Amino acid sequence: MTETNEAVISEALSVIDKALSQMMSRELVSTGEVTNMLLDVRTLLTMPAHAAH
Repeated sequence: MTETNEAVISEALSVIDKALSQMMSRELVSTGEVTNMLLDVRTLLTMPAHAAH
């Protein structure tokens, strides 16, 4: 279970890092883009353990 949690957290961090690198180069970021990123992260963090593999 711990390995699964670590994999999900690692994937969430990857999503965050990718989005941040894209957003940092822009002056304005739409609320829709931020919402999509947060929903992606939320989905990864709430994914059932068996689906994370």
